[in-house]
Amino acid sequence: QVQLVESGGGSVQPGGSLRLSCAASGAIFSINAMGWYRQAPGKERELVAFISSGGNTNYGDSVKVRFTVSRDNAKNTVYLQMNSLKPEDTAVYYCNADVISGVTMKREEHWGQGTQVTVSS
Repeated sequence: QVQLVESGGGSVQPGGSLRLSCAASGAIFSINAMGWYRQAPGKERELVAFISSGGNTNYGDSVKVRFTVSRDNAKNTVYLQMNSLKPEDTAVYYCNADVISGVTMKREEHWGQGTQVTVSS
């Protein structure tokens, strides 16, 4: 069983910063891409950012320049540094990992439970 545990969400004023973390644990052989998605009320889940095992990154258009994704492969952890936050960044942020299971040696997709980010004055 693989678990993704997120932390770092909360409330912040516009222009502020937050840093999200997501640690993967369990029966993991290796992790390919890790990343973040978000879902605002009444909207579909959208890509925020992801990073490959080799460090290649990709960002959603609305967060480019403001957000930075990084990972620590030794800790199976992905981070999302969010700067210059805007009210429209308010959403539940979900961690995502593309994992090779240590039990089945098959590719699996896993999600975290989500962490709320609220940007409001």
